[in-house]
Amino acid sequence: MSGSSERKKAALHGKLQQLRSVTNSTAVNTASIIVDASRYIKELKERVEKKYQDVAATSQISSGDPNALPAVTVETLEKGFQINVFSEKNCPGLLVSILEAFEELGLEVLDAKVSCSDNFRLEAVSEL
Repeated sequence: MSGSSERKKAALHGKLQQLRSVTNSTAVNTASIIVDASRYIKELKERVEKKYQDVAATSQISSGDPNALPAVTVETLEKGFQINVFSEKNCPGLLVSILEAFEELGLEVLDAKVSCSDNFRLEAVSEL
């Protein structure tokens, strides 16, 4: 095996071990590590969406608007996640609630863009 091939194999192994560690996987083979990571990402997305639904429910009660529920998407990046939140209406305290939810989930925000004019839009890149 060439040196280049060995380095690539070692780099892939290192990335898989990092993925295994981040997702608290106990799997030993590649396929199982990826399956565990996929489940972890799905669970993380569900937890984030639940938090936003809780915040939205609070804003619906205070605003009386049943369409106040924000839309949440989570995309997997090489070393973390991009989380997008959009709401037709901006409500007081929404950004603070979202940041508190990130903290509760153990997410470290590396970069974020927020717009709170007529509607609410958040694009955040985070890692665990």
